[in-house]
Amino acid sequence: MQRILVASGNAKKLHELRALCSDLPVEIFAPADVNAQLPDVVEDGDTFSANARKKALEFADFAAEFLGPDVWALADDSGLSVDYLDGAPGVHSARFAGIHGDDEANNALLLKRLNHVDNEQRGAAFHCVIAVAHRGKILIEAEGQVRGQILRTPQGEDGFGYDPLFFHPLSGVCFAQLSMQQKAKVSHRGIAVSKLRQAIKSLLDQPQATDD
Repeated sequence: MQRILVASGNAKKLHELRALCSDLPVEIFAPADVNAQLPDVVEDGDTFSANARKKALEFADFAAEFLGPDVWALADDSGLSVDYLDGAPGVHSARFAGIHGDDEANNALLLKRLNHVDNEQRGAAFHCVIAVAHRGKILIEAEGQVRGQILRTPQGEDGFGYDPLFFHPLSGVCFAQLSMQQKAKVSHRGIAVSKLRQAIKSLLDQPQATDD
């Protein structure tokens, strides 16, 4: 059983990831599960990939020192890019309104910025990059993207982040109106995790690949 430390305190994100990887021979755990206080990592990259890789590498060093040399570290960076806003909020999605993780404030600011924008110009994309690191190197990098449109009012009760505002045309509803299982099949994170799953299987079939 491969232990993987997920560098996130987001309970919904962790639950989603565990569900998506439930059939793999891995134990996915959060810092709180082992009473660990992760080091602060400055997310100063200008791409989702740069931030995900930086976090994974730094948390892998932490995992090796405090949790054992065989633990992998998984980090992701994800966010929303709105066409009309030239790609914003982008890598600043979680702190768009100034306070990290304030979903309500972030959604309110997004609606304000798009208040007078026509529906045809409200296109957007969710992005997710997941990186897994071990012993100072990146083992896996997986990316997912999905297109949609920003609604004028929040809809639905599930999901997190910008899910209540992100209308997914192929589903006919916004992400917050999908069950976790439905969302996993079409979301940016679901696409990235699907690629992650295949990469993990390959690595576990070839353990020597992590022995460098």
